[in-house]
Amino acid sequence: GFFFLMIRRPPRSTQGVSSAASDVYKRQVSTQSTWDLMGAYKYLEELWKKKQSDIMRFLLRLRTWEYRQLPVMHRCTRPSRPDKARRLGFKQKQGYVVYRIRVRRGGRKRPVPKGKVTGKPKYQGINKLKYQRSLRTVAEERCGKKMPELRVLNSYWVGQDSTYKFFEVILVDPNHTTIRRDARINWICQPAMKHREIRGLTSAGKKHRGLRRKGHMDNKNRPSRRANWKRRNHVVLHRYRQIPPPKILDTSKYQK
Repeated sequence: GFFFLMIRRPPRSTQGVSSAASDVYKRQVSTQSTWDLMGAYKYLEELWKKKQSDIMRFLLRLRTWEYRQLPVMHRCTRPSRPDKARRLGFKQKQGYVVYRIRVRRGGRKRPVPKGKVTGKPKYQGINKLKYQRSLRTVAEERCGKKMPELRVLNSYWVGQDSTYKFFEVILVDPNHTTIRRDARINWICQPAMKHREIRGLTSAGKKHRGLRRKGHMDNKNRPSRRANWKRRNHVVLHRYRQIPPPKILDTSKYQK
């Protein structure tokens, strides 16, 4: 009888009484049903979250060796991370292209001749300087310059070694009929979307512009730091100003 009491279902929670055991039981059931419904892309996503596992370390070591043998920038037959590419907007249809590119790791050395900075001692540093943008934005910019007829949609990390970082960039052909007829992606066909990677309109570009944050602590970053400063430090005097009419004193209340 005692064993039966231990394995029976916990008492149900009512509006007046809450059973903690019943709540835990419900959470376990819901979690189990969620894992049972996982698809292939979810398994890939969970696998890529454990990049230091034995299987991922072995896989990335093989892939980085293969990427080093290929050209610096080359077209991929398919994304190396299909789950990540789909989350960033990639579709396996006409008009979408994926390019893989490697970028050399390291900081940014100041480009001055023979290390001479003809200025103040504050700016005499040559080494140990860091680039303001990430290497992912550099990869997007180089792909956009190499294929100016395509539009950069997004990018993601696929591997790195001691010398390079490897990225895959998703590009879209704005002149393809399939893209122009798709209401979910034809916004990228507008002329305003030309070279959006250079103007910081991609996801990596918005991150280095500081647009990932919101709220009252981030008011001076929008629409951009420079535009916000310019708006706050310029006096605008319109040529035709709307001067309010003079106020007429109502003397009726003073008359007896």
